[in-house]
Amino acid sequence: MNISGKLATLRLPPLPTIGEIIKLYNLKAEKQLSQNFLLDLRLTDKIVRKAGNLKNAYVCEVGPGPGGITRSILNASVEELLVIEKDTRFIPGLMLLNEASMGKVRIVHGDILTYRMDKAFPAHLQRKWEDDPPNVHIIGNLPFSVSTPLIIKWLEHMANRSGPFSYGRTQMTLTFQKEVAQRLTASTGGKQRSRLSVMCQYLCNVKNCFTIPGSAFVPKPEVDVGVVHFTPLIQPQIEQPFKLVEKVVQSVFQFRRKYCHHGVAILFPEKQRLKLTEQMLMSADVDPTLRPGGLSMKHFQNLCNSYRELCNQDPTLFAYNFREELRLKRLQREANGRCQK
Repeated sequence: MNISGKLATLRLPPLPTIGEIIKLYNLKAEKQLSQNFLLDLRLTDKIVRKAGNLKNAYVCEVGPGPGGITRSILNASVEELLVIEKDTRFIPGLMLLNEASMGKVRIVHGDILTYRMDKAFPAHLQRKWEDDPPNVHIIGNLPFSVSTPLIIKWLEHMANRSGPFSYGRTQMTLTFQKEVAQRLTASTGGKQRSRLSVMCQYLCNVKNCFTIPGSAFVPKPEVDVGVVHFTPLIQPQIEQPFKLVEKVVQSVFQFRRKYCHHGVAILFPEKQRLKLTEQMLMSADVDPTLRPGGLSMKHFQNLCNSYRELCNQDPTLFAYNFREELRLKRLQREANGRCQK
């Protein structure tokens, strides 16, 4: 093995600790950005181990901040680490890590919600969807404020095999508030069963790996944090367009404490509501008195298939928006009230 090869197998050379970097660059967690730093390298190493074998892998880290998880990823002997950081204050510290790793870190100053990840890595890494996952991983200690919209965005990419999933069944290891992690992994009938549970599980094998106490973060958040690992399924459990599945699932969970027929009903305009609700539930073989959390994946599969059939018969149905109807009615009432004055 040549000298550069030997160096590549070594761990990072001595560097300032994460705490020292925070002091050096006068870094403070921004509350409005829901930032919380994880300084314990034993915990960051544990997160990275849950991602699997990263030797010679290409990794994208979301929101590296002062670089705690970044160090652990580099110490796992990755081929390349792309870090996407929105906050310019963290860039100098990340540049130190790039120098220490002999240029393995590619730093992008940008927003993960808009970054085009389908162009992030070499094309030779692409795998067929049916093959084993590619040697591409996404890892991140996500800010609480973006975690839910980001996972929904990635689930849509997963369904369409676009973005980070243009390489194949890219695996993700991400942090969420403990309650969100529980929702993502909740089983049918579970207390935390929600829209997120169904949207995630119809596309992924999802595992709640372990919980990190809030006391491990600086500043300490009011909640604990769950580490969740995602592996896309070869065959989604619902074979319908993502937007259709999202609309059905979101509507059903609109009234999570009521019987499921209430949520199904708001898929339809008022004049057709009763008839089409009964027709959809009957066609899907779903008991209208089940609660949303008690519906199995098979139930949602049937509901989505039934709704698709109704939309095929009347293409205007999919464009119907219950919330928009409520908004227009409210505006009309307000206008009538002004006229009466």
